[in-house]
Amino acid sequence: MSCIGCSSNIDTTPKGCQNNGTCSTGGCDKLTVFDWLGNMTLPGHQKSFDHVEVRFKNGRKEFFKNTKNLSITIGSTIAVEAKSGHDIGLVTLTGELVRVQMNLKKIKEGSESVLQIYRIASQRDIDIWQESRNKEEDLQRKSRLIISRLGLKMKLSDVEFQGDGKKATFYYTADERVDFRMLIREMASTFNIRIEMKQVGARQEAARLGGIGSCGRELCCSTWLTDFRGVNTSAARYQQLSLNPQKLSGQCGKLKCCLNFELDSYVDALKDFPNTDTWLQTKQGTAIYQKMDIFNAWVWYAYKDNPANWHKLTIEQANEIIALNKDNKKPDNLEEYSEELIIEIKEDVFANVVGQDSLTRFDKPKRKKRRNNRNKNRNKTNQNNNQQASNKKQHQKRKPNNQNNNNQQKSVSKKNTNKTDNNKNQQSVNNNSKVPKKNNQNRKRKPSNNQNNNPKKNE
Repeated sequence: MSCIGCSSNIDTTPKGCQNNGTCSTGGCDKLTVFDWLGNMTLPGHQKSFDHVEVRFKNGRKEFFKNTKNLSITIGSTIAVEAKSGHDIGLVTLTGELVRVQMNLKKIKEGSESVLQIYRIASQRDIDIWQESRNKEEDLQRKSRLIISRLGLKMKLSDVEFQGDGKKATFYYTADERVDFRMLIREMASTFNIRIEMKQVGARQEAARLGGIGSCGRELCCSTWLTDFRGVNTSAARYQQLSLNPQKLSGQCGKLKCCLNFELDSYVDALKDFPNTDTWLQTKQGTAIYQKMDIFNAWVWYAYKDNPANWHKLTIEQANEIIALNKDNKKPDNLEEYSEELIIEIKEDVFANVVGQDSLTRFDKPKRKKRRNNRNKNRNKTNQNNNQQASNKKQHQKRKPNNQNNNNQQKSVSKKNTNKTDNNKNQQSVNNNSKVPKKNNQNRKRKPSNNQNNNPKKNE
């Protein structure tokens, strides 16, 4: 929802009224009405309608009478009469359309329910109003704690302060009747304000709070829908929708109001379709209804003996077979009618009328394989680098071992050389020791010879 001031320029840049939530034209608010009589002048000497439509928090609207003939325009902030004190609101509609809205809501012009306008709101009134609005969130949180402590089966959905800050209205939902007399006493004593409790339904609660629907847009009840009509599951059956409560229910937990929007067109289209309870009698057997396509006007039937094989017929063919059955006649089979139904599939051919490029210019082939190959190559290079680094580390670790081995080998060789030298020395010593023994023997033998010779001499 946006007004002319918030729309875009020719170069698609947003204008923006820069009013920070208080739209000057009233087109950005909830449940707005377009004043298509605003630029038209009234006939001669005819006074404009002296009633005004005023909007309060969350789309709450009321009508007030301009008894003081104040110059009021759409979007102006005014102080109006309340049951106790005064309230502050924004003007959403003026002129003759207010009369139309009052007739729609069945409100008479001179009724006592229509209160008067006091004045255009001053800066002091606006400041008090803003201060009281800022207290609403904290007040709602504290009141919920009180409700939970008292054990009341009710849900507090919203709190609205009056413009003068002397009264607060609490909106709640409950499945059963609630006795909240103790609640009002405790809240009035803690907050020092007047308390008013209003029970609303689930749809009214969703309309006040607002939200985003499953379609991706704002809720209809919070933007433009004012009357809540009853919605039944028969509306979903007429539109051939699956009876899934999660898909058919809205933010309020009830059936979606949009199920009634196209219901009349579906009902008109279903008048030409045959009744789903009627069976088609053929010589091959009886055929039972399976499903239908409302937009293309097709019906599917299957034989009772062979329910897996479906036959697609048009509405005219199905009605023709039903007419033959009424005359006690039976066609041979359904295949004759299904063969006659030939559908020509037209290929979508797009012509370059404006001079633009082809529609498939952005459709580039995916390069997942190349990326995978690149990743594989990268992984291989990384693995090779890691292997090389590990080999270098192992080689560096092996070097001191080789040196130790070489040293050990050298020491072993030295030991061996020393052993050989020692062995040689021992051999030489042994040889030397053997030689003097022979000399000694010779030396010993000599005196023996002398002894043998000496006696002869003595003799």
